[in-house]
Amino acid sequence: METEPSIIEPLLDRAERYGKTTLELIKLKALDKSADITSGLVSRLFLAIVASIFTITLNIAIALWLGSLLGASYYGFFIVASFYGLICIVLYFIHPIIKIRINNHIIEQILN
Repeated sequence: METEPSIIEPLLDRAERYGKTTLELIKLKALDKSADITSGLVSRLFLAIVASIFTITLNIAIALWLGSLLGASYYGFFIVASFYGLICIVLYFIHPIIKIRINNHIIEQILN
């Protein structure tokens, strides 16, 4: 009877160490994934802010230019606003397609 516990104890010790190591590996993989996703989101957010400032400035310039060509500055703003209204209508109808692609991309990033 004395030999059985001595054989089982090292096996249990190894199983316990394996479990702890596996748990630590899972934690490190989760940390790596979350850091990767967060850094990607922050860098894209920064890029989106800079692109938005550029787009706003460019749209004001285009509106003023069109207004000077048409004789009144508000005509240029109406034209630019109408252009974005058309884009908004198109995006409203293709929203489900965009949403599915974004969902698939996020899931792919998490699983890889």
